[in-house]
Amino acid sequence: MRFSRVVLAVLAATAIFAQNPQQVDWKALENETMQHYQALLRFDTSDPPGNERPAAEYLRQVLEKEGIPAKVFALEPNRPNVVARLKGSGKKRPLLIMGHTDGVNVDPKKWTFPPFGATRDGGYVYGRGTVDDKDNVVASLMTMLELKRRNVPLDRDVIFLAESGEEGTTRVGIQFMVNQHFPEIDAEYCLAEGGGVTRSGGKVTFASVQTLEKIPRAIELTANGISGHGSVPLKTNAIVHLAAAVARIADWRPPIRLNDTTGVYFARLAEISSPAEAQRYRDILSLDPKKRAAADDYFLEKEPRHASMIRTSISPNIFTAGYRINVIPSEAKALLDTRTLPDENPTLFLEQVRKVVNDPAVKVEWAQRDVRPGAANGRLDSEAFKTIEAMATRHYSAPTLPTMSTGATDMAYLRGKGIQCYGIGPATDAEDGPKGFGAHSDQERMLESELHRFVRFNWDVVVELAGAK
Repeated sequence: MRFSRVVLAVLAATAIFAQNPQQVDWKALENETMQHYQALLRFDTSDPPGNERPAAEYLRQVLEKEGIPAKVFALEPNRPNVVARLKGSGKKRPLLIMGHTDGVNVDPKKWTFPPFGATRDGGYVYGRGTVDDKDNVVASLMTMLELKRRNVPLDRDVIFLAESGEEGTTRVGIQFMVNQHFPEIDAEYCLAEGGGVTRSGGKVTFASVQTLEKIPRAIELTANGISGHGSVPLKTNAIVHLAAAVARIADWRPPIRLNDTTGVYFARLAEISSPAEAQRYRDILSLDPKKRAAADDYFLEKEPRHASMIRTSISPNIFTAGYRINVIPSEAKALLDTRTLPDENPTLFLEQVRKVVNDPAVKVEWAQRDVRPGAANGRLDSEAFKTIEAMATRHYSAPTLPTMSTGATDMAYLRGKGIQCYGIGPATDAEDGPKGFGAHSDQERMLESELHRFVRFNWDVVVELAGAK
C-alpha cells in the first residue's frame, strides 16, 4: 500500500513537472534552438522562384528523429508542406501552430552579411527569414520537440504546420492544404505570424496579437484617348486623364470604419501613450466628427499605418503608358493596391471609386489578384486570446493590443474555415524598420535574446492552451 502511494506520488510529480514550463532548462536548449534556426536560414527558400524542399526535408528529419511522425504534402515537388501531430486526449479540439518556410527574394549585392549565411554578429542573427518567418517555424519546432521529449499530457492535439508559398504563391501552400488536406490541419485555434512585441529604446512597450487582417485586392484604371504626334498636345491624352483620376483617388478618403479589434486596439493604445497621443487615439473613437477628422488628418501625415487601419486603403503603385517620346499613347493604365476592410462589399466599393474618378474616359475595374477570404475577427474573449495576453504579461510585462494587419497572412484562409487565428511574434525594435533591419529588408535581423524569449513564450502559450488540466 505504502509502495503504491509512493508510485502515485512520483507519477503525480512527474505529471506536474511535465506540464510546468518553469521546469524546462531553456538555457540548455538555446544552442539547439540556434542550430535549427541557422540551419533553416541557410536554405535559400526565396519566393520567387520557390524551393522549400530542403527546409521541409530538414524539418521532417528533425521531427522523425524525435519520434514525431511527419507527413509531407506537395502540389509541386519542390514546394512541400510538412505536418506533424502530437495526440491529446480529445477533450478539446486541436491547436495548430504554424510558420512558413519561404521568404521574399533578395539582391545579394545590397546585403552586408550574406542573406543566407545566418551570420551571428553583436547579439543579432542576420539573414533572409530571420523575422519573416523562420522565427515562428523554429519556435513551433522547439515546442513540438519538448512536448514529445517530456511526454506532456495534452487535452488537445497539437498540430505543427510548416507551409510553403506564403510570400505570394499560396496555391502551393495554405490554399492547397485548406482545399485538399484540411482534415490534417483542422483546429479550434491557430497560432501563426502577424503579431509581435514592440520595443522602443530597448524597452518593451506593448505586445500585439493579430486577430484580423485586411484583404488585398487590386483596382485597374484604364484611360483611352486618341493617339497622335507629341508635338500637338491633345485634351484626350490618355495619360492626362489617368493622372487626374489617380490624383482624385489619392485625395479621397474612404469612410472610417472601426471593428471590435481596432476599437480595442486604440482604446488600449491610449492607456499607454503620452497625453497628446492618447487624446488622438481616443478622438478616433469619438462620435464627434470634428475630433475624429482632426485625428485622421494627423494619422495621414504622421502615422500612415493607423490611417490605413481605420478604412479601406488605396495606393497607386504601377503606371503603364506610352512607348516613345514623340507619340501620344491611346491607352494608359494604373494598378492600385487596395486593402479592403474584411467586411467591405467589393461591388459597392468599386462603385464609390467610379464616382470619385467621374470620367467616362477612364474605366475602373477589379484586377486579377490572389484575393484571400474575408472572415470575422479572432474573438477577444476566447481562451486562446486570454492565454496569449496572460503570457505576454508573464514574459514581457507588457499590455496586449489586438491588431488588424494592414498586410496579409495565410491565417485568412483558416479564418475562412472557422478557425480562430491569432498572430504572434518575437520582440523587435521599433527603430529597426526605418534603419533597414526589418522584415523584407536588405539587412533583416533578429536579436538572439528575443528569439529565445519568444520560444519560451510560445511554449507557455501552447502548454497552457493544450496541456491537460
